[in-house]
Amino acid sequence: MTSYRFELVNGKVTGPTATDAQLRLRPILGSGGSFAADARRFVAGEALDTAINTAIAVNQPLLITGEPGTGKTQAAYYAAYKLGIEPVLHFQVKSDSTAHDLLYHFDTVRYFHDAHLKKEDLKKADYIEKRALWKALIAEHPCVLLIDEIDKAPRDFPNDLLHELDKLEFEVVETEQRIQGSNANQPILFITSNSERRLPEPFLRRCVFHHIPFDRDLAWEAVQARAAEYPALDEAFLKLAVDRFMRLRARALRKLPATGELLVWLLVLGLDVGRYSQQLDDDLAKLPYLGVLLKDHQDVEETRKGSNR
Repeated sequence: MTSYRFELVNGKVTGPTATDAQLRLRPILGSGGSFAADARRFVAGEALDTAINTAIAVNQPLLITGEPGTGKTQAAYYAAYKLGIEPVLHFQVKSDSTAHDLLYHFDTVRYFHDAHLKKEDLKKADYIEKRALWKALIAEHPCVLLIDEIDKAPRDFPNDLLHELDKLEFEVVETEQRIQGSNANQPILFITSNSERRLPEPFLRRCVFHHIPFDRDLAWEAVQARAAEYPALDEAFLKLAVDRFMRLRARALRKLPATGELLVWLLVLGLDVGRYSQQLDDDLAKLPYLGVLLKDHQDVEETRKGSNR
């Protein structure tokens, strides 16, 4: 197997310095992975297990908060795997999401287009697309429903869902149909938030809450889960790299690096193994490939200068 050459671009050499064949050898971190696949190796810990079991027992949504990269989304897939009820119904919240988006979508444009063409026997039900909550309520068995990054939605989004989440029912306005789940098959609801803003009190009162802290144990578990992707880096080096990463996070940074940055950094270190495989300088200002970890130019400059604001 041909190994990947890290320094493909070299300004000291005249003319092209790489070929398309060499580009095809680029490694891809986590290639072929998915939340469902990663659920098999996810390390939840006793506190998260307890929170999940509590939410299931009291039949309330589990609201999970934490920094990006702490495993909030993965927790829902882990629960579905452990409960034997895959796949997860995953609703990704966007800045323009409404509570209605979680229920169904009525294709108004197509309906009125067909009506304009005077098609006969138009049935509004044929223009409705079931969304995540609808699918969860009519499922033949309990399923995990994930509302991911709810804090990205408009402020009214959580409160607009109170009735649907309390009663697990809603009405399809266009057809006057009432969708209602059975008590036996009620979905297990996970809601994640990056805590970018506080959620409404009435919404919080209806949830079981769990916060996942970003600490060294979490970072090390993430690295261990993907250790096979860094064959050139031994365990001692990986532990050293995690230590340097956590020291960097302890600085007063504007944008803290998360798990994703750590994993990519290790990938780069593994590729340029000849230069950094033996040790990482104790001086954070000399950390290699700092641009992989820090995404704010002032953070980079102040770290390079050794400033500790």
